Formats: sequence, C-alpha cells, structure tokens
Amino acid sequence: MGEDPPHIATAIALDPVQVRVLGALVEKQHTTPEYYPLTLNALVAACNQKSNRNPVVQYDEKTVTQALQGLRDRGLARTVSGADMRVPKHYHLLAGKLELTPPQTAVLCVLMLRGAQTAGEIRGRTGRLYTFADLNEVQRTLDELTNRQTGPLVVLLPRVPGQKEQRYTHTFTPPPEVDSESPETAITISPPDDDRVTGLEKEMEAVRAELYSLREQFDRFRQQFE
Repeated sequence: MGEDPPHIATAIALDPVQVRVLGALVEKQHTTPEYYPLTLNALVAACNQKSNRNPVVQYDEKTVTQALQGLRDRGLARTVSGADMRVPKHYHLLAGKLELTPPQTAVLCVLMLRGAQTAGEIRGRTGRLYTFADLNEVQRTLDELTNRQTGPLVVLLPRVPGQKEQRYTHTFTPPPEVDSESPETAITISPPDDDRVTGLEKEMEAVRAELYSLREQFDRFRQQFE
C-alpha cells in the first residue's frame, strides 16, 4: 500500500472551483493590474485558460458565481459595483485575510493554479508574481507556509516513483492521494514553460482584457441614447 497523505488541519477549507477562482484573481492582480478587479466574464476566462493551469477546466458563469459566493462568505473575496461600472467586479482578500507576504502569496497562487510543485518549479513559475532571488528564498517561504502557528497552508507530499524531488501542495483542499507503488498515479506535472509560448500567452491575456474593456465602454456609450 502507498503512504497515506499527511493529515492537515487548516482554518480555510475550499472546494476545487473556489481554489481556481481565488488563484485566478491573485494571478490577474499582478499580471494584468490595469484590468483588475475582474468582471465575471474576465474571471471565467482566467479560470478556463489552457496555459499555466493544471488541470484545464471549462467553468460556466454560474459555476464561477457560486464559487465567488463561497469565497465572499469566507472573507476571501469581495465584489464592488457603482454608478460608473456597467457590471460588478471582483477582487480577492487572500493576502490580507491570511497575513501573507508577497512571496508567500506568489507560492500559494502557483500551487492553486498548477497543482503540486517542486521548489525549483515554483521559482520558475512565479516570475510574473514575485521574483525569488534563489532556491533558498523559495525554501524559506515554503517553510514559513508549512510552519504557521494557525495551521499550515502548504504541505510536503510523499515521494513517488520517478520523481527526484518531493513536491509541495496547498492545504485549502485535501492533499492528492499518492500511491508509492503505482507510478501511474503520480501527480501530473506540466512541462516546462517555453519562452515563446509564455510571450504569446501574455499578449492574448492583454487582448482579451482590452476587448472586455472596449465592450464595457461601448455599452456605456449606447446607454446614453436609450
């Protein structure tokens, strides 16, 4: 039999959809700040990205709306609206709620959006959120998240066949089951990022966000004549 995943007690328990929505909000705050907070349409698109996501999902607006409600109930998200806004927009409260530093927030964001990661993978995939000086800083941050007095937000998973390094995962959902005798059940890890693909992804995100902005401006203009 494989080694059982560690039992984790944490003050915040989320379902996978809430984790994806929260991670997407954190990511877009840093990668496209000019379009943050996010409209519901933009947030759905961020959750359903095919790049930098594991697993890839296809959520509809109802699913994301329900997840947002759960996050608001836990004090992890908020919705803002006003006379100058055509539609409500959404933002996260993760860092303030859990008193996280920028490097801690970046680590959690990558784990929420991409699943379990090694320290090296975390350093390579947080560049747009926070720039770690070296692996030692990554490890210090992981240790801080693991040894919090209020309960760990990160846990080190058991080693599985074919892996040289152990991987970390967040504790907002139960750790994935790992069977040390069955390589087929090993955690799936996305291949390394390609610089060219990453550049195209950034361009697509900017274009998508600009389209949402133009749509809102057009709707406001049209309302003047209704």
